[in-house]
Amino acid sequence: MSRSIEIHNHPFRFLLYLEWILLSFAALSAVVPSPFQRSSARFTELTICTLIIFGLMGLRLPQSNNFIKIIYTAIELFLILLTGSFGGITYRIFPFLYLVLVTRSCLIFQMPGRLTITSLSFIFFVLTLRRRFDRLPLTPAVQERFLFFSFNFAIMFGLALVFVLLLMNTVLSERKSREELAMANQKLRQYALQIESQAALEERNRIAREIHDSLGHSLTALNLQLETALKLWHSQPDKAHTFLARAKELGSKALQDVRHSVSTMRSQPLQDQTLEQAIAGLVENMQRTIGIFPICKIDLSFPVSSEIKNPVYRIVQESFTNICKHAQATEVKLELVTTNTNLHLEIQDNGKGFDLEQNTTGFGLKSMRDRTLALGGTISIKSAPNSGCQIIVDIPLVNR
Repeated sequence: MSRSIEIHNHPFRFLLYLEWILLSFAALSAVVPSPFQRSSARFTELTICTLIIFGLMGLRLPQSNNFIKIIYTAIELFLILLTGSFGGITYRIFPFLYLVLVTRSCLIFQMPGRLTITSLSFIFFVLTLRRRFDRLPLTPAVQERFLFFSFNFAIMFGLALVFVLLLMNTVLSERKSREELAMANQKLRQYALQIESQAALEERNRIAREIHDSLGHSLTALNLQLETALKLWHSQPDKAHTFLARAKELGSKALQDVRHSVSTMRSQPLQDQTLEQAIAGLVENMQRTIGIFPICKIDLSFPVSSEIKNPVYRIVQESFTNICKHAQATEVKLELVTTNTNLHLEIQDNGKGFDLEQNTTGFGLKSMRDRTLALGGTISIKSAPNSGCQIIVDIPLVNR
């Protein structure tokens, strides 16, 4: 906090009110004549002026510069000493001005400075008390009793200074904690807005992936069936009719996928199937679509959670869709095995392949990468023109 503490931004305004009440009593005691000549103020105007200046200084506490803080505190000490020296009966109240000084120091300084001001206040108080004791012409017996009283008073006053210091430290620590908590809550609200925005973006991406993976797969297969039917329509109408029937079946499935995506966005694509059964369905679809039966090696000896099953299914589905749509392959191999630590998936075809540097924006490949990275896994895609494609995915199973 670099801005000065003033009355409009004072953290504990009730302290100002208490200061003014105490200073008012001190000024009143300096004005009211005392029945004891020795207790009367010798310089009433000076005492009142000193108390007014001391009170006005509390309306603006420095915060920015350490040198200004030290000068400010030194002036306060000087004013208290003046009050104690020339205030007459006011000296009975002046020790409590040290309490005000310690309170203000807690608002100005850090802990080392607060301890220094508290120690100086006690030392100056004891010195002033000793100076008064030396001035009084007392008998030895009275002197001993007065010394005992002064000692007890000094101890009590020292404890009062320590109490005020500890109390202010506690109050300031609590206030700082509240401010930090308020700032943390503000940051949390900002983070919540950012997370909400990020969640909305991720949800849109998820919806795009689901539509691409489910509906896109069915429509790709449907398009291939219709293209084949068109080619065979004149030469082999019976065979073309078979492809049209398959296209109608795929169209119905695509419509079903759309309806299901609208209601649940296909968050559980496997439903009641095991991963092996779901992949077997993809293998069958590929065989019916392009006439290739993939060579599969599936060994799920260790259990796989649904958190991993669904993304793995989507990766296999996306890979098969790309093979059917682009690869023109004659052989496809799939290997899916689990160990006690990870899941290993490998899909390879002997198709025409592609240049990885020129195909970095494909949504299907990005979808596979996103799904793998979200599970803490790694994915490797190897391909080159006329050299087929190999996709290797490793996903850890530990702590899942």
